[in-house]
Amino acid sequence: MEQQKIEELAFRVIGDMGGSFVMALGYIGDRLGLFVALSKSNGLTSQELADKTELNERYVREWAKAMVAAEYIDYDPVDERFCMSEEQVFVLANDESPMSVGGALQFTTPSMYNVPKIVTAFKDGGGVCYNEIGDEIPLGIERFFKPGYVHFLAKEWIGALDGMTARLDVGARIADIGCGRGQSTLALARGFPLSNVVGVDNHAESIAHARGLAAEEGLENVAFVECSADEMPNTERFDLICSFDCIHDMVNPIGTLSTIRELLAEDGIYFWSEPNGSEKPHENRNILGRLFASISPLHCMTVSLCHKGEGLGTLIGERGARALAESAGFSSFEKVDIDNPFNQFFALKR
Repeated sequence: MEQQKIEELAFRVIGDMGGSFVMALGYIGDRLGLFVALSKSNGLTSQELADKTELNERYVREWAKAMVAAEYIDYDPVDERFCMSEEQVFVLANDESPMSVGGALQFTTPSMYNVPKIVTAFKDGGGVCYNEIGDEIPLGIERFFKPGYVHFLAKEWIGALDGMTARLDVGARIADIGCGRGQSTLALARGFPLSNVVGVDNHAESIAHARGLAAEEGLENVAFVECSADEMPNTERFDLICSFDCIHDMVNPIGTLSTIRELLAEDGIYFWSEPNGSEKPHENRNILGRLFASISPLHCMTVSLCHKGEGLGTLIGERGARALAESAGFSSFEKVDIDNPFNQFFALKR
């Protein structure tokens, strides 16, 4: 054994331990409005911060000290005030920012609540169904992905598909499969007002929420359907079909892809994103690979196995996606040149 490797691994575990506790406190700060309150000030004492948020000062003080240690917030030792830099506000206290991590904070800690259920699944098989995974998790997922949809989907991502923007600008049909709470669908409807967009998901609460958002915005070119992809009526064809970060979650991913192929117009494009990683474990020894691989048994895999599905897991990689596309009968598979640290994108044709 090499002593240096022993120490590196031990300290990596300790670092991950600290990160877990920081995320729990970050969740508290996000949910209780502590980051937002700090972001709207020029610096606050712990008592002032507690007063603004109507919280217990002693807990607020200890939370703030931990966030300073984590470098999530700053501290002025002269004035003894806690504060946030513009960069910290941009990341931690502004949901409209393209770099907002509020969704990550809201998703992570509630996922840990499911660990006892996952332990049972390790022993007995099965999984934790999406409608049993916890009320906050769909909200956290929505917040996590929304910045990408709002800031990049219509212009940059669709813009990378040859000729598609021009088609959608004059009016076309778009389907968004596995739309969740509708943020991707709404971004498409806003970006291409002359096109008709339909969002499809089998989670009733998410579809109800999406319909409410569309009504609030007065978007008349968007509709939402509560069903699985394979239940879509096979009477209409779509010029563009999208699915973002969800095929790997599906009970029957090949069946879903086969249905998508049938729903696609002869000259249509299926635009598909998956997490940026590999199906080979040793190729994921990096920050994002570790994140996505760890999410898999706690979320993506278990929601599929709950229904005796394929349970592909979060990381299927480009090779896995190509194999699925071939099994579903697609004639063309292309990896799209989009610079994105979190996702890889594919364009498929019938």
